[in-house]
Amino acid sequence: MNKRERLEKTLAGEAPDRIPVALWRHWPGDDQRAADLAQALVDFQKRWDFDFVKVSPASSYCLLDYGVQDRWAGNIEGTRDYTRRVINRPLDWTELRRLDPTKGSLGLHQETLRLVQQGLEEGTPCLHTIFSPLAQAKNLAGWDQLLLHLRRDPQRLKTGLNIITENTLRYIEALAGSGIAGIFYAIQHASYGVMSEAEYREFGMPYDLRILNALPPSWWFNMVHLHGEHPFFDLITGYPVQAINWHDRETEPDLRQGKARFGGAVCGGLGRWDVHSGTPAEVRQQAIHAIEQTNGRRLILSTGCVMLTTTPQANIRAIRQVVEEQMVL
Repeated sequence: MNKRERLEKTLAGEAPDRIPVALWRHWPGDDQRAADLAQALVDFQKRWDFDFVKVSPASSYCLLDYGVQDRWAGNIEGTRDYTRRVINRPLDWTELRRLDPTKGSLGLHQETLRLVQQGLEEGTPCLHTIFSPLAQAKNLAGWDQLLLHLRRDPQRLKTGLNIITENTLRYIEALAGSGIAGIFYAIQHASYGVMSEAEYREFGMPYDLRILNALPPSWWFNMVHLHGEHPFFDLITGYPVQAINWHDRETEPDLRQGKARFGGAVCGGLGRWDVHSGTPAEVRQQAIHAIEQTNGRRLILSTGCVMLTTTPQANIRAIRQVVEEQMVL
């Protein structure tokens, strides 16, 4: 089977020739230039031949054109620290501007996608990261400021969320002919540790669904990522996506429970910190356990969140070896 056939079998609940596998990471420093990020992604894929490529730009890529600033301070996750926010008072939400998806940082990342697909083996599925409007709002304002405005000035925040959503939809429309397989939709607030479910239903879910319901029909592989512990898992399982990824090794539900509660594919089974600091034998055992939990069906083997930038190659190799051993000739 080729990569798309393997994934389509998995998404349909049928038996692929082997378990599909993919790992992804941030590329600090290289994520500031289209050519550098594209080359890093292509080289990584050529080294490991994963079943799809997840493009992981800095979280600020969709926000720089609003005026935020950030820098990488050495975090081994590869994430950047925000040094300038643009939301300081509730009124600022109403003053966010319309973005042109062909210019600035958004235009740069369209070029990244073009270069990535130009450099990949033909037929390699590619997912582009789209951050939810609420996740974008958090980075525009900061965690504490966002929650304060959500509870004290909700209408102005909703105005801002509408502007962010409309800009995201224009960006997706510009990506429609890019040839990607779909998006990796990153949600960061659907968690009992962050807000109430009622708050997420009001400030998260409507904007999520506006975006997901507008995805091009040709995008056959869309995945939602639930970031953090104690997620609103059952709330998100009704979203129109083909796969779900969450920190299954760090929080409930576990992989078996998640698969029982979601009709598509579950993506995970590996703890990113375990893959980073464990031995190859320990990583191998975790991968085997993930396959056993799911009976090898509707599983995409991966970490529950972004792999750390200093993860040993020996551990990545151990994961690849497990799925290769599952190959049905």
